[in-house]
Amino acid sequence: MTASADTKTSQRAAAASEPSSSGEKRIGSGDRAVTTVAHVILGIWALLVIIPLLWTLLSSFKTSSEIFQSPFTLPASWSFENYVSAWTSEGIGRYFVNTVVVVGTALVIVMLLGSMCAYVLARFSFWGNRLIYYLMLVGLTFPIFLAIVPLFFVLKGFGILNTLPGLIVTYVAFALPFTVFFLYPFFRILPQDVSEAADIDGAGEWRKFFQVMLPMAKPGIASVAIFNFLGLWNQFLLPVALNTKRDNYVLSQGMAAFASRAGYNTDYGRLFAAVIITIVPVLIVYVIFQRQLQGSVSQGAGK
Repeated sequence: MTASADTKTSQRAAAASEPSSSGEKRIGSGDRAVTTVAHVILGIWALLVIIPLLWTLLSSFKTSSEIFQSPFTLPASWSFENYVSAWTSEGIGRYFVNTVVVVGTALVIVMLLGSMCAYVLARFSFWGNRLIYYLMLVGLTFPIFLAIVPLFFVLKGFGILNTLPGLIVTYVAFALPFTVFFLYPFFRILPQDVSEAADIDGAGEWRKFFQVMLPMAKPGIASVAIFNFLGLWNQFLLPVALNTKRDNYVLSQGMAAFASRAGYNTDYGRLFAAVIITIVPVLIVYVIFQRQLQGSVSQGAGK
């Protein structure tokens, strides 16, 4: 009798486990389907991005006639003449240097000021703390084109209109709210024990910030630096409106002037070479720092 009871119990357990296993199979097959569809979509998207870039790269080694006659074949000769001509005669070299100076200086300033501001707002309690933070958030929602006219007269009043310093100040002003907003949670979640240990060791606020807290927020610093670099490097509206002196053009202005000046006699090989020169620094920066970016995103999601 005991044996029959055990048999019935095992049958019930087996019957109860069958729906669970079938449910797990359905869930597993559903996950695999979603993963497969996601990979297919991402693969198509990657092709849509990579193929035009490769075509532009190959076209940069061709002449205009060769591009029109055989647009999808390899170049007859792998000559860097288009790159040399675009860099020298078209002024891309000067525009490239201007862009590096403006973006590099603005990036250093905005990262320094933004990290300091985010640290103070996240770690200190004082009157107006939340007000300043919310004003930074409002700055994220303010459209750039609405500030063009006021910025024009402000920069003109300070005597820095159509100058690289004026462009640097403007870049810093527009990148600062995003930097503070992005770094605020990183400084907010840093352990208080480390800060108290630094206080016990006699570290001042400046030393504690630069030697203790800032290195701990390195993933966030790297991520926001990449985002700021991409945004500032590709900026077009602000330079066009506030920097009309030709010698101070940045790459976005230089490319637009190059294309419009050529008209119907555009040297497309030289134009594509200039495009490659423009996008290569962005690709290099992203390839170098992509691991840091992925790590910071996963870290922020986990926290």
